[in-house]
Amino acid sequence: MRSREIQVRTGSQERVHDITDECVDFARECGGDGLLHVFVPHATAGIAIIELRSGSDEDLLAALGDLLPADDRWRHAHGSRGHGRSHVMPAFIPPYASVPVLGGRLALGAWQSVALVDLNVDNPNRRVHLSFLSN
Repeated sequence: MRSREIQVRTGSQERVHDITDECVDFARECGGDGLLHVFVPHATAGIAIIELRSGSDEDLLAALGDLLPADDRWRHAHGSRGHGRSHVMPAFIPPYASVPVLGGRLALGAWQSVALVDLNVDNPNRRVHLSFLSN
């Protein structure tokens, strides 16, 4: 198994951050057939396979805002207002995703991207582990 860690700066706003290019580069370097596993080792972030730059990223943040409002209802209450929802989000958008790799290329659909989803405005720096398991 080959692995790499990438650093992502999400800043101080809720964000859907495209990490597809980093995943594509890593899969190409690994070559061959296998499985790319993407994992974010944070309790308040997730990995999504989603169409980006068509409004879907904003729609996802809006849907999460409706489902998990940034208000004072959360028992986990340290940090910024509504911080507890960031700890609930990974139950809906898990902290991992796996993508088949064929001939060193991600087998994503035409409009699919790999994205880090981060609602936690208190932690602007994220680590993402990429692992390639070859056949």
